[in-house]
Amino acid sequence: QTKLDPPSGPTLPNVKSYNINGPLFFASTQAFSRIFRVKEDPDDIVIDFTGSRVFDHSALEAINNIADRYGALGKRVYLRHLSKDCARLLGNVHEGGLPPYEVVESNPNDPFYGVAEKPEFYKDVPVPKSG
Repeated sequence: QTKLDPPSGPTLPNVKSYNINGPLFFASTQAFSRIFRVKEDPDDIVIDFTGSRVFDHSALEAINNIADRYGALGKRVYLRHLSKDCARLLGNVHEGGLPPYEVVESNPNDPFYGVAEKPEFYKDVPVPKSG
């Protein structure tokens, strides 16, 4: 079950942080989408995936759709602690245009896993390798 955890560590003024906990895949995308308060949130949003894992294309679409909703209101979304392949694949999901989000805090401790693929979106993305 995908759920929202309270922020851990310091928070910044005028920045809303969402800490996602649990797997994100086709069966949890609606619950994921209901977590966010797009109209009420401030202009800067952080979505932290430290406690989550993105499993498939529908999860990538859900992340992209949330970011689009914020972007339509002129708000900025920052994605933290996605796997490297998720970050690359999200750019393809947004059809080559500028995505309404920025991936931040990429570091060696970010998770490593593959995402179930739709070949037409991922034909130019190399298969991730561990290590």
